[in-house]
Amino acid sequence: MKSRQSGITLIGFLVILAVVGFLGYMAMRLAPSYSEYMGVEKAMTQISTAGVDGKSLDDLRRELMFKMNFQYVDDATIQPSDITLVRDRDGGPTQLRVAYEKVVPFMYNIDFLLHFDKSVPLQGNPNQ
Repeated sequence: MKSRQSGITLIGFLVILAVVGFLGYMAMRLAPSYSEYMGVEKAMTQISTAGVDGKSLDDLRRELMFKMNFQYVDDATIQPSDITLVRDRDGGPTQLRVAYEKVVPFMYNIDFLLHFDKSVPLQGNPNQ
């Protein structure tokens, strides 16, 4: 009786290794941006739970930027114009919204464009 070998060939192994390496490199390039976004979310949550009675939009922007520095968010990532207040017409809570885009260079002339948008309800009534 002949024994038959089974398994992956060297070429098959190299193809799988190339695909896994490519996906691993992609993950290494994108992971810091998502980690930074989690820091933005955490800073926004801290602002929303602290209460914002009587604070202006500039005060909220300043406080949020200060808290994002502790979360290792790059200063060049979020501009003050990316931080806005959204008021409901129904009389619901005012929302703090941060919407920004980030370009992550990948290889050669290929870049990733990431869109981030997060809103949290604020406790209290900020000034216009």
